[in-house]
Amino acid sequence: MKHSNRILTLLVGGSALLALGAAAGWWWSRHASVSAPAAMPEKQQVEGRILYWYDPMYPQQHFDKPGKSPFMDMDLVPKYADEGGEGAGVKIDPSVAQNLGVRLATVARVDLVTQLEATGLVGFNERDVAVVQSRAGGFVERVWPLAPGDVVRAGQPLAEFLVPEWAAAQYEFLAIRSSGDAALLAAARDRMRLLGMTEALIREVEQSGAPRTRHTLTAPIGGLLQSLDVRQGMNVMAGQTLARINGLGTVWLEVAVPEALAGAVRHGAVAQVRLAGFPEQAIEGRVTTILPALNEATRSLRVRIELPNHDGRLRPGLSAQVSLGAGSGETALAVPTEAVIRTGKRALVMVAGEEGKFLPVEVSLGQEIGERTVIVSGLAEGQKVVASGQFLIDSEASLSGVTARAAETADVPSAPALHEADAVIKGIDVDEVTLAHGPFKTLSMPGMTMAFPVGKPGLLKDLKVGDQVRVGVKETEDGLVVERIEKRGGRQ
Repeated sequence: MKHSNRILTLLVGGSALLALGAAAGWWWSRHASVSAPAAMPEKQQVEGRILYWYDPMYPQQHFDKPGKSPFMDMDLVPKYADEGGEGAGVKIDPSVAQNLGVRLATVARVDLVTQLEATGLVGFNERDVAVVQSRAGGFVERVWPLAPGDVVRAGQPLAEFLVPEWAAAQYEFLAIRSSGDAALLAAARDRMRLLGMTEALIREVEQSGAPRTRHTLTAPIGGLLQSLDVRQGMNVMAGQTLARINGLGTVWLEVAVPEALAGAVRHGAVAQVRLAGFPEQAIEGRVTTILPALNEATRSLRVRIELPNHDGRLRPGLSAQVSLGAGSGETALAVPTEAVIRTGKRALVMVAGEEGKFLPVEVSLGQEIGERTVIVSGLAEGQKVVASGQFLIDSEASLSGVTARAAETADVPSAPALHEADAVIKGIDVDEVTLAHGPFKTLSMPGMTMAFPVGKPGLLKDLKVGDQVRVGVKETEDGLVVERIEKRGGRQ
């Protein structure tokens, strides 16, 4: 019994000592953390450093100390080094990015091919036309049942004529043939030819030995009978036009190219044509003619494309969608067009970095080639950009106070500071000028008449309505502003 009590005493005492030790350890850990904090790794200290304070509703405004927001009734929020800022980006968990449907694309080089989409109308090939005329005066004895709009084949009979004046020449030829005088026979043959007889008819007279005063007029080519001005019983004169036939072996496609893209069209360029009547079939043609005159009403250039029409499916009047491409042999960096965020003032792309970070980068844009947009500056080849879901990431970056990195110069020329065009002054006010200007090619802006604010009122000194000028405009938050205007010779 005494032995049992002794063991119980030892167990109780041990438990008490353990409890006391645990309490002492807890007390030491609490006081030690206050009096002697554990040394943090240098990297964690840097990441925890406060960069600035900001209002989440106005993240673009930074403050160097805490306090109340001047915009909203709320405290400023600190921005830590590990949260982002300029050049740091916004971090998104990979699983969240997947749920957002984030899709990446690679910045790659593409051939600088100007791809032009335009519409056009199918018309007749005006070079493939035959005009049928009477070779001699006579009477129409028979007309085949045809009408304008019919399609005829080559050699199709049109009308039969009785030509009385041919009879005397044919009798004379037959009489001379029996005499055996070769010189007179050649002269008689030339006379029949000058009277309008065909070589086939002359051979027929010579072989048969009988005059042929009736002549059948036939279609010299196959195609559409555009006009037929002959009726039975008519008296026709020599040289009178009786029919007009337009061939259908090839057709012309007249395309209207916007003035701003007129410089991209080249003679001989390949065109892919799709007609509304046959959308499943693409027809290949080539640019044969670029008409010199510009359509003033639509400010467009007329381009003529010749298309084969062996099966006769291409009918004048059909509408078509045309894709013209012209390569320059040069390459440039490009991203999918859907990856570009256009704010109105600038263009951004979301660049994907390491560890799920995304950084908005300001870029300068070039031309669009198909579904890709050329990047003049701001990106490097091989970088990954967000092609889907970038607007959600951009919103998160804005709320987190992440600012876009400025564009860096790439290996192609940057956009000009001023966009220039020729113009004619239509009106002058105190601080604006109305111009009928040509295209601003660097803006892909067609020619039109509009009013522009002037950066400096002195720019309009010594200028009058009707002066021809060279104008340079700059893009601002309020639109285009005239920064330079130089008078050219002449007035309108």
